[in-house]
Amino acid sequence: MTHKSRFSVFVASMFVSSTLLSACAVSASPEQVVIVPPKPVQPVKVDFATCVVNLQQKAKAAGISQHIIDTTVAHLKYVPRVIELDNQQPEFTTSFGDYFEKRVTTWRVDQGRKMMAKHHGLLANLTKEYGVPGQYIVAFWGLETNFGSYKGSMPVLDSLATLGCDPRRSEYFTGELIQALKLKQQYNFADNKMVGSWAGAMGHTQFMPTNYRKYAVDGDGDGVADLWNSEADALTSAANFLQHLGWKADQRWGREVLIPQGYAFDYLGSKSVLPLTQWRALNIKQTNGEPIATADMQAALYLPAGHTGPAFLGYDNFNVIMRWNRSEFYAISVGHLADRINGSPELTRAVPKQPRLSREIVKQLQQKLNDAGFDVGKPDGIFGRNSALGLQGYQKQNGLIADGFPDVETFKRLGITL
Repeated sequence: MTHKSRFSVFVASMFVSSTLLSACAVSASPEQVVIVPPKPVQPVKVDFATCVVNLQQKAKAAGISQHIIDTTVAHLKYVPRVIELDNQQPEFTTSFGDYFEKRVTTWRVDQGRKMMAKHHGLLANLTKEYGVPGQYIVAFWGLETNFGSYKGSMPVLDSLATLGCDPRRSEYFTGELIQALKLKQQYNFADNKMVGSWAGAMGHTQFMPTNYRKYAVDGDGDGVADLWNSEADALTSAANFLQHLGWKADQRWGREVLIPQGYAFDYLGSKSVLPLTQWRALNIKQTNGEPIATADMQAALYLPAGHTGPAFLGYDNFNVIMRWNRSEFYAISVGHLADRINGSPELTRAVPKQPRLSREIVKQLQQKLNDAGFDVGKPDGIFGRNSALGLQGYQKQNGLIADGFPDVETFKRLGITL
């Protein structure tokens, strides 16, 4: 699934940035701050039939034909499973090892190479036209739908209507439904053909309707941008989308690197972007032990499994991948899978086996950090940027390796039993 406002069912990365929503409403004046206790949250019963009437009016205002309104919009169905999936909260976080090893597999590498050979001419043309090397396009394809072997089977229009009638994110999903109806109107797609993820992502490359409309390209010249049935359309559309996201044709995504013994971890993560000359001065090296290049490029250092696992420098194109899917785990997986498809070896430093952490354990960690004076916000069980920075501060203060990663030694020092 892409970042195109598509919502993941699981927490793809313990380090994906999150917004912490306050549990209280705060009203302020120069004299005082009054804390207003939140009202109990009551489940909202959706009158789907009334909502569908409203959707018909919105569709008409958006220029959808009366025929489609009468034959499709008026017959949209409520799908309870969609709401279940939208509200689903994972009990456990996913470790980088679990995430990476399920995605960068021998099968995907081998299949990716076959797809590179199958579409050699097309991919060469896409690289020339859009500046995106073929191995990256194929890597996205592999991670999104296993090269088209599973594109989702949920009815997109019904799913989007269900989410559009749910008050939590009504405006966004109503907008996506209107765009999906415009796709139907533009290409005369049958309702039962428009299937995809529970959140409305479609086709080989899992585009949400808005981005389908903006970036899908007719790659095979038949007059229709069909992301379900045309691999040429899907690959061309992916290249077009990546170009619009800012892909730099003269750069790779990043690379695995080696960090020196005793590295202080003062520069770590997406907020610590440095020129390659400075990373070289910090003794960050290529995996063969040679100094890194000193091209005029910026990079950030990522340790998705902590200091015991592999380290990566992410360049500008790493951030482009993150615009497709807001997960550092995803970006590293796409980049390394592309490298492997292109003939590079496996990671130099193996990904360590690490325990999955329950959300309750992460809440305990966050509370302990707050109690120790490192403000990470309200404990919510999601290990985001604030939690990583707070943990790094605690590690520095207590003589631990300050990589901001919640390892066994840190839990032990905090008195948390795994």
